[in-house]
Amino acid sequence: MKNISILGSTGSIGTQTLDIVSKNNDLKVVALAAYGSIELLEKQIREFKPELVCVYDERKAKELCQNISDLSIKVVSGMDGLMEVASIDSADIVVTAIVGMIGIRPTMAAIKAGKDIALANKETLVTAGHIIIPAAKEYNVKILPVDSEHSAIFQCLNGENQREVDKILLTASGGPFRGKTKDELKNVTVEAALKHPNWAMGRKITIDSATMVNKGLEVIEAKWLFGVDFSQIQVVVQPQSLIHSMIQFKDGAVMAQLGTPDMRLPIQYAIYYPERRYLDGQRVDFSKIGQITFEDPDMENFKGLKYAYEAGKCGGSMPTVFNAANERAVAMFLDRKIKFLDIYEIIEESIKNVKLVKEPSIEEILDVEKATYEFIESRWS
Repeated sequence: MKNISILGSTGSIGTQTLDIVSKNNDLKVVALAAYGSIELLEKQIREFKPELVCVYDERKAKELCQNISDLSIKVVSGMDGLMEVASIDSADIVVTAIVGMIGIRPTMAAIKAGKDIALANKETLVTAGHIIIPAAKEYNVKILPVDSEHSAIFQCLNGENQREVDKILLTASGGPFRGKTKDELKNVTVEAALKHPNWAMGRKITIDSATMVNKGLEVIEAKWLFGVDFSQIQVVVQPQSLIHSMIQFKDGAVMAQLGTPDMRLPIQYAIYYPERRYLDGQRVDFSKIGQITFEDPDMENFKGLKYAYEAGKCGGSMPTVFNAANERAVAMFLDRKIKFLDIYEIIEESIKNVKLVKEPSIEEILDVEKATYEFIESRWS
């Protein structure tokens, strides 16, 4: 029996993780955490019967307590609650599926408690990779990627000598606006930006895919996960989303991981690694594919990727500025306070104006996040 704790159980990755649990009788959920979606969380509690539950929003946590008063389940709240869920003694592996830099401290708590991490919270490595990766080595903890692209790279490297990697070929779908010009992007709607051609994801990550910021975050994450330089990470647009990523080795050989767009595959692979289990769902039918095409990413019209490379190469706290600026800009776009292209302007101006910290601690990372938000509010409030 493998015991699982899930941070972000009501989101896209969290609900798909629970779908996997429901189909495997050797998995048990011992703890769940969510921000505030207590109706869905209550359903999950009654089905999976965890020992511990965290609702980040304290008011919602009190409401949930009343709703499940017939059950003997401990309910906690806030950052301390998230860290308690992440480090619960009975868990073997923690699925970190909450969105944003809020995931840094719980991930560190899980590592210090000796828990393997199924990592779906990319912001943790983007902003604190220089802290998280050494800590995982110190505590002998596995970091198992859940992003489809990083899982693909991880699978391609399985059994290979990582020192023989020449480059990582990180694939991208191109998002809903692939091929559009800047003029065509000026007045795109929230609804259009949320229509991803291949993947069903949460709202924030779907907007990030439309701007190519998501791929930029994945570039920075890949640098930390696989110990490569930015010069060794090449983004390739592959619109069919069948090749999830590739590795090119020093001898010129290229290995790729293919599959239908189903996030349950990388989630299940991380949970059961190194074992592969049966997973229901569609299979790739090569007789019906016709063709798989490739393009270079358009980094002039979709500047999210360009800014990510710049921030990543700069290092220090600059990836935090990039990430925080994007988080705030996406929230503003979803609230219809800014236009789509304003997201890029907010990121660019934040990178130019927020002070760089060369080797930030977790506290300094969070301070830089706050400073970035304050800068944005001073210009775009």
